[in-house]
Amino acid sequence: MPDVEAADLVTADLHGSLQDPALTSMTFLNEITGRYPDALSFAPGRPVERFFDVESVHRRLRTFTDHLAGELGYSPEEVSRTLCQYGRTKGIVHRLITRSLSRDEGIEADPESVVVTVGCQEAMFLVLRALRAQPGDVLLSVSPMYVGLTGAARLLDMPVLPVAGGSAGIDLDDLVAQTRAARQRGQRPRACYVMPDFANPSGLSMDLATRRALLDVAEREGILLLEDNPYGLFHDGGGTPPTLKALDTSRRVVYLGSFAKTVLPGARVGYAVADQRVRDAKGALGLFADQLSKIKSMVTVNTSPLAQAVVGGALLEHEYSLEHANTREREVYRRNLRQVVAGLEARFGTCRGVSWSTPAGGFFVCVTVPFTVDDDLLELSARRYGVLWTPMCHFYGGSGGTNELRLSVSALTGDEIEDGLDRLAALFADRGCASATRTRLVRSGGSAP
Repeated sequence: MPDVEAADLVTADLHGSLQDPALTSMTFLNEITGRYPDALSFAPGRPVERFFDVESVHRRLRTFTDHLAGELGYSPEEVSRTLCQYGRTKGIVHRLITRSLSRDEGIEADPESVVVTVGCQEAMFLVLRALRAQPGDVLLSVSPMYVGLTGAARLLDMPVLPVAGGSAGIDLDDLVAQTRAARQRGQRPRACYVMPDFANPSGLSMDLATRRALLDVAEREGILLLEDNPYGLFHDGGGTPPTLKALDTSRRVVYLGSFAKTVLPGARVGYAVADQRVRDAKGALGLFADQLSKIKSMVTVNTSPLAQAVVGGALLEHEYSLEHANTREREVYRRNLRQVVAGLEARFGTCRGVSWSTPAGGFFVCVTVPFTVDDDLLELSARRYGVLWTPMCHFYGGSGGTNELRLSVSALTGDEIEDGLDRLAALFADRGCASATRTRLVRSGGSAP
């Protein structure tokens, strides 16, 4: 071992999660994007940028300020204090959030059950921190799973047990089996993390019957459901079934929300609806949200009131409907999704071993191929072919995803999608998957990038 100066640290003396693939994968994906800025990128699940407008940020801030002064009757001093001073730990836009949830999702929630967080990532962390009470506590999650959830759990030394997704978005028999097997090992399953609408990364959705059955399983097995819903508004025009939280009659669901995709990612505003009742040592009842607020006060103190004001202004401008606010964006995602699926069919429809998902909304399409997909191939793809995507192995807790890649359809234009798929076809062709695009490029006298 090399000499270490007295003030230096070694990884063995740091938290073990810092060497975990769940934490290093996000860094790797960000780094490779930075190293190849000219590559066409199907990698990030970012909202479309063409509708970003700095002036709208100022306008929404003014709208929320007018709301405080006009509808709520705040004095100028109170308005200034609300926006510029340390704020309420649970947030200042909680009432607007519940009105939006009621209008768009049919969720009727007590505003006091809402904790406004620094992005949905903090909401996940707070919930897991509260639930992880003893070493045997574990979390279940549909696999493949969002890497941010996996990373948050591992920071808290909370094992994540994978549950098969199947064609219905979750295999309920496997959920029961994993839950009972964990208990037989002396573990305590606390909750199951699910993304019922257009899941990241699989794109799968749960139908209404599956949602009702999942709630029944959660009730019988005595676990909570952590419902994450960043993509539910981005459907193909046919809408989606009710959220689990809208169907929840026994407070089994903690609802995790974010305004990153629907309002502004730079605001970094999310929330948790945690209406579960908590009984203290003296027998008094309170809300789970109050417990999350205690943790938040020691992590981020409060969510930026200015960022919340921008989100609040957007909700006010659109009469609390994010469904209405995202009409343009939804059409872009719908068009891009159809174009990517059609483009895959045109290029790989006759390629043996190549298949892909056809989700009815959201940002993601998963492609299965007859060759190994890993970070080395992604590096080659970026360097030689000028196209980025995400290896699906990053979304599995253990082995899995080694022959799959994820394409995000959200951030590219139509021309960029066609060019990117051509580049992907060239990569596939050099891996033995002949494609119509490769043939077209050669016959027209061109060469694959």
